[in-house]
Amino acid sequence: MLPYIAEFLGTMMLILLGDGVVANVTLNKSGMKGAGSIQITFAWGLAVMVPAFIFGKASGASFNPALTIALAADGSFPWSQVPGYIVAQFAGAFVGAVLVYILFKGQFDATEDQGTKLGVFCTAPSIPNTVLNIVSEAIGTFILVFAIKGIAQVDGLAGGLDKFLVFGIIVSIGMSLGGLTGYAINPARDLGPRLAHAVLPIQGKGSSNWGYGIVPLLGPVIGALAAVGLYAVIPWA
Repeated sequence: MLPYIAEFLGTMMLILLGDGVVANVTLNKSGMKGAGSIQITFAWGLAVMVPAFIFGKASGASFNPALTIALAADGSFPWSQVPGYIVAQFAGAFVGAVLVYILFKGQFDATEDQGTKLGVFCTAPSIPNTVLNIVSEAIGTFILVFAIKGIAQVDGLAGGLDKFLVFGIIVSIGMSLGGLTGYAINPARDLGPRLAHAVLPIQGKGSSNWGYGIVPLLGPVIGALAAVGLYAVIPWA
């Protein structure tokens, strides 16, 4: 039971901190409005790192259905735990997004632009193109998962240094590729908060853009599976 609780709480914290920084930087009446994409990108890296330190020992700190599926596919995670992990990840992401809305309700009410409100919860492409958007998410997730696997090739990563490196991976992907699709690179990170946007009584919220939902669902899974597939055939030894 502990691994599932850890995945739920870790993903909830990830979204609380990640969607929280977007709300903090983009919504009207926020004290940090206008701080910009650099703050958002660094904060998302920290949003992954902080719960990874806390829950890494308990669950492995996946917090990402694409990563969970990929690790099961390469034999380093039991398939029997995959459904429970994925449910916990999506549930945690949904609850984290609800908490962001509760905390920033006044700022949401003060913000008229529907796209800005939706952007707090989930991702969107700068240029809509379903195929290229899926490819972008797949490549971003490939880098994430391949780099996570590759950390095993580095000696002397005791004391949680591997979690700090994951922070660097997330920031690097965001800085280089984030402007294309918002780098969801995690189906739960996007679709859990998107569902929260759909059901919450957000003033003047507009559409939740479910037509885009296939991109953060399919792209990360493709990229993650490709990453573990390539990693497995490289003769590291």
